[in-house]
Amino acid sequence: MGTIQRFHVGPRLSETAVHNGTIYLAGQVPDDTTQDIRGQTAQVLAMVDRLLAEAGSDKSRILMTQIFLADISEIGAMNEVWDAWIPAGNTPPRATVQAAMANPGYKIEIVVTAAAI
Repeated sequence: MGTIQRFHVGPRLSETAVHNGTIYLAGQVPDDTTQDIRGQTAQVLAMVDRLLAEAGSDKSRILMTQIFLADISEIGAMNEVWDAWIPAGNTPPRATVQAAMANPGYKIEIVVTAAAI
């Protein structure tokens, strides 16, 4: 069966769950909603880096990513930041869609599943 380890457990969600060597991150959103899509994307990817490291992994081990954009027309600017961040040769399967955000200031939310090292 395997143990489930959770990090940053709150009343509604945990930021991270680890089970059988797979790391699941909750949807990550920016802290500073005054930034443009590039700034918000960079913030979220930094959070992903931190959470993966805390769970014993890194971005080269991402198995799947789901990206939600408030405005799909900003995909090009978001991709510029993503492309500079993701290691060449380790690009994961990815889905990117437009979605209504829980906070109107959010331009992006990213969900990641990764393998532990």
